[in-house]
Amino acid sequence: MPDTNWTTRPWHRDWLKVQANALFDLFQNNAVNPKGGFHDLDAAGRPYGHIRHLHHTSRMVHCFAIAARLGRPGAETIVDHGMRYLWEGHRDRQYGGYCWSLDDDSFTDDSKQAYGHAFVLLAAADALMIGHPLAKDMLADVTDVLNVRFWDDHHGAVSEEYARNWAKISGYRGQNSNMHLTEALMAAFEATHDAAYLDKAKRIAKLIIRTHAASLDYVVAEHFDEQWKIDKGYKGSDMFRPAGTTPGHWLEWARLMAQLWVLDGRKEEWMIDAADKLFRSAITRGWDEVKGGFYYTLDFANQPAITHKIWWPVTEAIGAAAFLNALTPNHFYEHWYRKVWDFSAIHFIDPATGGWFPELGNDLKPIDRFFTGKPDIYHALQASLIPLFPATGSLMRAAG
Repeated sequence: MPDTNWTTRPWHRDWLKVQANALFDLFQNNAVNPKGGFHDLDAAGRPYGHIRHLHHTSRMVHCFAIAARLGRPGAETIVDHGMRYLWEGHRDRQYGGYCWSLDDDSFTDDSKQAYGHAFVLLAAADALMIGHPLAKDMLADVTDVLNVRFWDDHHGAVSEEYARNWAKISGYRGQNSNMHLTEALMAAFEATHDAAYLDKAKRIAKLIIRTHAASLDYVVAEHFDEQWKIDKGYKGSDMFRPAGTTPGHWLEWARLMAQLWVLDGRKEEWMIDAADKLFRSAITRGWDEVKGGFYYTLDFANQPAITHKIWWPVTEAIGAAAFLNALTPNHFYEHWYRKVWDFSAIHFIDPATGGWFPELGNDLKPIDRFFTGKPDIYHALQASLIPLFPATGSLMRAAG
């Protein structure tokens, strides 16, 4: 009997559902903060801390909107809890936009970050697709903020960061915020059928991938100056802006480029070609052939820089391999889908909680260097769900 893809096998599909439900259970039962927003979770899956970050609030809305779409009891209550905190907590009534973090009702970091606003757009678009009463107003509001405050029509991408009153913080430009905005713009297009969202997603992809990544043989540059020239000497924070390049983002872009190709009617072949090349580039340069897992960062000679293994690159590899294999079947994708799941199941999934260890040291044992506790549900959930659905767009669209 000829071999078949794991994603077609009932047992594997059931296993994926178990992983997804374990994540839903962990966060639904432990992360809700009764004062608004969501708790971070410690290594045992217990609430800790009191700061709520914009991307975390928004990602919880995104994930539980998918759960609601799937028919999970309790999910709409989680969405409502998050949407109200975005609207009544993070939203800046005085200056407009959404502030980065709060402690109950007080801003602890009142900066306006493109990265955070991208996730607000994603949350609002997903909430609109399940009919949440705040979704339409929030989608209109954050779209206006992005268009007026962040969008640079000359370059076809967004600027990065501002003070609360919209004073300029720096001339830094980053691909990460634009990558996540591409994801959110596609979701907004699916929710509204407004082609302006898709047009912006295509412009960002052309700048980051067709212009810059292609020039580096499908290595995605992370950091740029105000004129969108690559800044190879940039050294930011190891968590959000690490120096060098980050192979996990090449994998994330691989899936997003394939999704963009589908949503755009499969017209521009460079998109799906880029998706394949980004995936292969990440495998070739980023995978640790001795110990397994993806290096967190490389230098510009494509040599490992930060060798610790972080959870989210493997989840992005799984999603990209499944999506690409569904669109353009190839044994290479299937091989790596299985190989990355094998590594993740053994090393990253915590059987005690259903969550994932966020970081492994060079001995592949869990450590806390950049990340602690159980990271947000977003990446691991998508790895568990993307293989279950047709490659027709976002999970929200496919699950509906």
